[in-house]
Amino acid sequence: MAFAHEANDWRQYKMSWYDPHRRLEPLEQEVAVVDAGLVALARAGVLPHAAYDHDKLLAHRAAVEEHFEIPWTAISHRMQRLLYAINAIRRPRVMVAVGIFCGNTFISNAGAAIGPGACYQAERLIGLEIRPAEADRARRNVNRFRDGQNAPFPAEIVAHDGLVWLRDCQDVIDLLYLDADGPGASGKSIYLDLLMAGQHAFRPGALVLAHNSVNSAHTMADYLAYVRHPAHFRQSVNMIVDDQGLEASLF
Repeated sequence: MAFAHEANDWRQYKMSWYDPHRRLEPLEQEVAVVDAGLVALARAGVLPHAAYDHDKLLAHRAAVEEHFEIPWTAISHRMQRLLYAINAIRRPRVMVAVGIFCGNTFISNAGAAIGPGACYQAERLIGLEIRPAEADRARRNVNRFRDGQNAPFPAEIVAHDGLVWLRDCQDVIDLLYLDADGPGASGKSIYLDLLMAGQHAFRPGALVLAHNSVNSAHTMADYLAYVRHPAHFRQSVNMIVDDQGLEASLF
């Protein structure tokens, strides 16, 4: 089963990739749009409920703005809130994010377990970035969230090919986030390869989040067809809260 949840104004909601912290709408509107999406995910059975701590999200956001070096990002405030909330609600023991660039996409997921937005304790939070220089920057950014972390710090940034890492993964993956680009002009068409490489690590109830389900829908067509087929995933919802989109698929 598959369907789309669409914010009425997603076409008008435009962010500057080079000014990621600028507020684009009243906070109340952002909360309303994302919370409606979370309710849709809960009704579809992708999430157990739609409740998360709004204040912790704002603490997380403030820490990212203060500590992270972000050359550019397509993660809007709406998408940041959506990713944080999904992780805060699902509380994955092991979260893997592939294609994390400077670490902003990684921390949008992992921030529910580390830093001032933490609301649960994870065992492993793995960020994979194939470019060593960007992996180094992501590591520097994420390590700034160690302050105040009393429990062992579960976040690790790895400079590695996501396909190879996922293929060799021996752990159980509770949540997989995809935001990588394939070589040359292949772009997001690599998502299906990444999914197939890591699917052996899923158990029933695992969640896969794929960014760019709207703006890269054409290159993701084979991936979207796969996760939306009931023989492969129990449910898949296209979360259209901005012009990038997020496909949330329940294994």
